[in-house]
Amino acid sequence: MFPLKYSYPYIPILPSRLLEVLSSPTPFIIGVHSMFQNEIQDLPDVIIADLDGGTIKIPECIHLSLLPEPLLHQTQSTLSLVLHPDLEIADNAFPPPRTAPSNLKLLDKEVRAVFLRLFAQLFQGYRSCLQLIRIHSEPVIHFHKTAFLGQRGLIENDFLTKVLDGMAFAGFVSERGPPYRACDLFDELVALDFESIKEEEASSTKLQKHIRELSEQLYRNENPNPHMAFQKVPRPSEGSHLRVHQVPFPHLNDEKVEKMFQEGVAKHSIAPASTRPERKCVVPAGPPVVSIMGKCGSVFNSARRLEVVKSCISFIFDNKTLETEKTLPAALRALKGKAARQCLTEELSVHVQQNRAILDHQQFDYIVRMMNCALQDCSTSEEFTVAAALLPLSTAYYRAVGVHGIMSSAKYQEILERKSGGLYQ
Repeated sequence: MFPLKYSYPYIPILPSRLLEVLSSPTPFIIGVHSMFQNEIQDLPDVIIADLDGGTIKIPECIHLSLLPEPLLHQTQSTLSLVLHPDLEIADNAFPPPRTAPSNLKLLDKEVRAVFLRLFAQLFQGYRSCLQLIRIHSEPVIHFHKTAFLGQRGLIENDFLTKVLDGMAFAGFVSERGPPYRACDLFDELVALDFESIKEEEASSTKLQKHIRELSEQLYRNENPNPHMAFQKVPRPSEGSHLRVHQVPFPHLNDEKVEKMFQEGVAKHSIAPASTRPERKCVVPAGPPVVSIMGKCGSVFNSARRLEVVKSCISFIFDNKTLETEKTLPAALRALKGKAARQCLTEELSVHVQQNRAILDHQQFDYIVRMMNCALQDCSTSEEFTVAAALLPLSTAYYRAVGVHGIMSSAKYQEILERKSGGLYQ
């Protein structure tokens, strides 16, 4: 989950007398022995992961939101590359030379590296949506969720919306929001250029190399002193528990245990802290927010409505007044849908690029009515999608002046003079 933090109950092994805790309404991660498997089958809203059988049971009442594409497919492919590298080259007629398999310690860190890359791609550009409010005694950091989802093209994605609404992300913003603090591996990944990530996704060799570099860095972070000596407890021999002459385990002396405990606490409090000093720096902002969906992220819910909007815009620019009057009411009704509003912005942008921005009075009125209708039906979630796309378009189209639609130089000069004198409104 890094850089998010889990802040709910976690119980490695639940005693049998406390099985009723599984009915708690709060989120939890609890380990239960397999001998109680029959007693936990009737829990309606609990996901059960059977570690012995390797199965996961999800109740019908629970809806699990999926990662947005293409991140879901990329993460699945990368996990397969890490856990089963032979599958990637199994179908090749001339397989490349095999790399040495990772040991178990590094394999665990490689899986962590995959999910670290996933969260870095998911939150890429989050710093550009942070607002630092300084009107209080202590600065308050606010995250503009609508701007982030709109610019990433993930307004409709249920997974990321739930993540941004959660308690873990609120803690993430308060902890990582300040612009000057100690940086870590996640900050470096978020600041990576989007093109370099795409190059790694296209080449399995580069991707595998980067994941191994991340895993080694994670391993070094957790083991800063690799040569530390640890006491090894010898494993008991075979059949040792069957011996008759075993000495019974003695009773513990409460006073001695308390004395040893106090000595350990005192020694720990006197010893200097071994943590490395954190070096603070300016947090890199990284590349600007880009759409994770690309051009394929448009939402389509009714092909007929989109066709009505496209036909109406085409009639307007072809100056077919009769056909426009027939299709305009249907087009205005179609703009109630988000897909139709998005289609309107795309079609108007195309006509601007074709230098068809000069309109006569009737055409201009039709375009303004459609823009106005689209803006009236926009929700707050479309502030950075449809509304942001219509803003430059509202200044791109203008009425034609004169009989032939061309403004004379004398008229243009007069307007400029009046504007400079403060009389032009």
